[in-house]
Amino acid sequence: MELLKSFIDFFIHLDHHMAIIVQDFGVWTYLILFLIIFCETGLVATPFLPGDSLLFVVGALAAKGALNLELVLVLLCAAAVLGDTVNYWIGKLLAPKVFSNTKIRFLKKEYLDRTHQFYEKYGGKTIIIARFIPIIRTFAPFLAGVGSMSYPRFLTYNIVGGILWIFVFVLGGYFFGNLPLVKENFSLVIFVIIVISILPGFIEYLRHHRKIKT
Repeated sequence: MELLKSFIDFFIHLDHHMAIIVQDFGVWTYLILFLIIFCETGLVATPFLPGDSLLFVVGALAAKGALNLELVLVLLCAAAVLGDTVNYWIGKLLAPKVFSNTKIRFLKKEYLDRTHQFYEKYGGKTIIIARFIPIIRTFAPFLAGVGSMSYPRFLTYNIVGGILWIFVFVLGGYFFGNLPLVKENFSLVIFVIIVISILPGFIEYLRHHRKIKT
């Protein structure tokens, strides 16, 4: 229970924690950010890592001069694209086990099913759309690797989606994160970003279950 409280506190007060990290680690903060985004997109075992809210906070810190905006954009775009690429090839590697219904400990069937629903509805564009939906963005490249999507086609969606995702949230934080109204209610803003990010996947999940019942 304490661990869960600490986890929630970290998310809600992400701006405070990130400011401390920048202060304590200096230039190494860029490596930490790179690894967080890479792991969140590249490892199917870590879909819980902060994504959207972290990028918004990073943008706000860059606006204050605590981080270099250009370096952040380049590094995090690279991390997002590389992460999805690794995830795609992990999917290729584990495809035989997935198709044979072999249980893989770190894969939750409900997450795979939810992502599969997005593929059925949006096709290859799922790679781009999923960037803006937590959990699904972690499993979308994995299922692309498991399925029949060719790597060149995947890479195109991957690059477009990765750049869009990073630019939207980092620049959103950069231009709006330090407005008086946002600064005074930063924890609430982070909470709203998390809720909005989760909402599309949750709605799609409810629709799918309603179809099954009917």
